[in-house]
Amino acid sequence: MIIQLQILGEIVLAMVLGGIIGFEREAADKPAGLRTHMLVAGSAAMLTGLGGVMVTQLGIDQSVINADPIRIIEAVITGITFLGAGTIIRHRGSENKIEGLTTAASLLLAAALGVAVALEQFVLAVGATAIVLLILHGAKILSERV
Repeated sequence: MIIQLQILGEIVLAMVLGGIIGFEREAADKPAGLRTHMLVAGSAAMLTGLGGVMVTQLGIDQSVINADPIRIIEAVITGITFLGAGTIIRHRGSENKIEGLTTAASLLLAAALGVAVALEQFVLAVGATAIVLLILHGAKILSERV
């Protein structure tokens, strides 16, 4: 039960960090906002956390199975790329404009935050969140001035 509570705490932290990025995206009126980023970060943390206990919990002899935690991260990334692709919109016409790439990238980063939190890399996850906010907000201000 202690492991479950630890994973639950990691999910909450990942969702808070993802929510911070999602709040910025929602304030910028982008297709994926607060709730989406929170759910992406939380699900990545949960999947990563469950992967860490799965082999032991199922009672499988570890000499029989070769557990590869990288596969969990690959599965998270695959799911997020599908979700991110849904946020990308291409407008045909005189401008041939593409929108949503930054939001798709922020969803990928929210998933990475969830993985980092589940791997107990808390300073990295919080620091990356701060850097992303600087980039998203700072780049917007800079592009408006240029």
